[in-house]
Amino acid sequence: MPIFNLFSKRQKIARGDVSDVYTYDDLPQHFRVQITQIWLRVIGSPTDYPQDLIHDTYKAIVDTLCHEYGGYTLPNSKYRYDRTMLNITTRDYSSELISFFLEETDVERLMDVIELTFAIVQNFKGRDYMHRTNTHDIVEDAIYELNARFKENSVGYQLVEGRIVRVDSEFIHSEIVKPALRLLNSKRYLGAQEEFLKAHEHYRNGLSKEALNECLKSFESLMKAICEKRSWDYDSKDTAIKLIKICFEHGLIPEFWQNQFNSLRSLLESSIATGRNKLSGHGQGLLPTDVPDYLVAYMLHMTASTLVFLCEAEAALDS
Repeated sequence: MPIFNLFSKRQKIARGDVSDVYTYDDLPQHFRVQITQIWLRVIGSPTDYPQDLIHDTYKAIVDTLCHEYGGYTLPNSKYRYDRTMLNITTRDYSSELISFFLEETDVERLMDVIELTFAIVQNFKGRDYMHRTNTHDIVEDAIYELNARFKENSVGYQLVEGRIVRVDSEFIHSEIVKPALRLLNSKRYLGAQEEFLKAHEHYRNGLSKEALNECLKSFESLMKAICEKRSWDYDSKDTAIKLIKICFEHGLIPEFWQNQFNSLRSLLESSIATGRNKLSGHGQGLLPTDVPDYLVAYMLHMTASTLVFLCEAEAALDS
C-alpha cells in the first residue's frame, strides 16, 4: 500500500520535531496499528475468503507464541481471562493477536510478533495464498512498508533477511551519534545540530539526496561556528575544503599531529564533501541518480564521527 507524505508529516519535518535519532524501547501506538493493518491486508481478516485458511494462519502464529511464552492464551491480551478462547473452533486468533500486539509493553516481545508474522507472510511467496496471482508482489510491498514505517516513526529496527535487526549497532549509536548530538547541543552549534538531525530525518523518510546535502551543511556549519568562536577569518560562502584549510592553518589540529597523520586532511576533504557532491550536489542528467540507503547510513556515521572530532579538537585548544 502506498505511503502518503501527508501535510502533518511534512510539517513535523519542517519543525524539526526530533529529540533523538532513533528509539529502541517503545513502539508508538499508531505504529502498532499500522502494522496490524498490514497483517489484515496481507494475511486477511476473519471475514475474508477463504476463512479456514486465514483462521489457520493466525492460529499458527498465536499457537507458536503461546507455546514459547508458556501460556494457553497470549499475555496482555484482553482475551487472556476468557476461557472460551481455549475452544479452537470459536477462538478468534486474529483478534487475540492484534489485542496482544496493541497492549503488550515488552518491546522484545513486540519484535517477536513482528518477526514471526512476517516470516509466515514471506512463506506466501510462490503460493496463491487467498487465490491471489500477485502474492510475491504483495509480500514484497508489505516488507517494504514495514521497514518504511520503522524509519518514519524513528524506531531503530529493520526487517533484514527475515530477521529484525537494529538499524545501527549499539556501539555506533551510543559512541558516535549520541555524542555528536550532545556536543552540538549548545547555542553556538545549534545550526549544525539542526542540519545533522534533518539529515537523519530525511534518511528515515527515504530522501537520500537531501540527507547527504544536510550532512555537508552540518559539517560546514560546525567549522564556521568554530571559526566564529575563535575569530578566525573566513567567508560565509566558503566551502568545506576551504574551511578545513582554515582550521588546519589555525592549529585546530596540533602541528605534530598534522605531521603524524598527514592523511587526516585528505580524509576530511574526501569523505563528506566528495560523497555529497558526487551523488547529490549537482544536476543528475538524463537518468535519475539512485543513492542506496547503506551509503547514506555510512555518510551519516562519517559525519557524526567528524562532528565529534571537530568539537573535541576545538575544546582541546583551551587545555
